[in-house]
Amino acid sequence: MNIIYKENKDISKDDLNKLYGDNGWTLYTNDLDKLKRSLEKSLYVKSAWKEDELIGLIRVVGDDESILYIQDILVLEKYHRKGIGSKLVKDVLEKYSHVRQKALLTGESEQQDKFYRSLGFIKPSEDHCVAFIRHDI
Repeated sequence: MNIIYKENKDISKDDLNKLYGDNGWTLYTNDLDKLKRSLEKSLYVKSAWKEDELIGLIRVVGDDESILYIQDILVLEKYHRKGIGSKLVKDVLEKYSHVRQKALLTGESEQQDKFYRSLGFIKPSEDHCVAFIRHDI
């Protein structure tokens, strides 16, 4: 499979809508202008393309010193389990290896658990930490 990876934040709203919608992330697709601005303001965005089709994306925020937060990692469902998500995460971890703490939030499922553990992530409770979250919509 010929996949091109790009470091870019300039991705069309149509491409974003398709990728985020395919993953069921409707809170993002309900306001595509806000989603586009979020990408533009991110610390780093890397995308995966098959020809002209956006098939994967990782977006990170942080200070590039002590904290890196993986905000979004998505792959079109028809391309799941082909190593695309793993490559995107590994590329980010390599690029930001100098940053001590990497964090992310995700839904709880056995598949998510296996995926992130395979990349070296652990649950906060396993490191004597807790996580708190507040959603203001």
